[in-house]
Amino acid sequence: MVVLIQRVNWARVVIECAIHAEIGKGLLALVGFERDDCESGIERIIERLLSYRVFADDDGKMNLNLRQVEGELLLVSQFTLAASTARGLRPGFSGAKPPAEAERLFAKLVEAATASHPATRSGVFAADMQVALENDGPVTFILR
Repeated sequence: MVVLIQRVNWARVVIECAIHAEIGKGLLALVGFERDDCESGIERIIERLLSYRVFADDDGKMNLNLRQVEGELLLVSQFTLAASTARGLRPGFSGAKPPAEAERLFAKLVEAATASHPATRSGVFAADMQVALENDGPVTFILR
């Protein structure tokens, strides 16, 4: 599983010209599932999303996590994160989880994240989404 997180002041997902989900201060997490990913990795990645210290404390150091700042979480599926870009001029997707399996894992991820952190929103798997955000910092990390 590849998860690109961005610390945001706000983020939203628009589908068919309508806002589907939006958050204020928190994390936007773009999630790509790789061929070998399974349900057992979901709890670990949720704990990392909620506990990863990327928010500034009173001294300006990144010592606070999403829970501590009472931030929101926006999960968006993005299969292109599982692309192979090492060779050639076109990405390869043979390492990505097949769509039906990835959709099931994304649904489990959203369900488990919402149970652990009610301020969780999500995009729609495989939808044509427009994602808008204001990256705070900018602060962006890749979690695996």
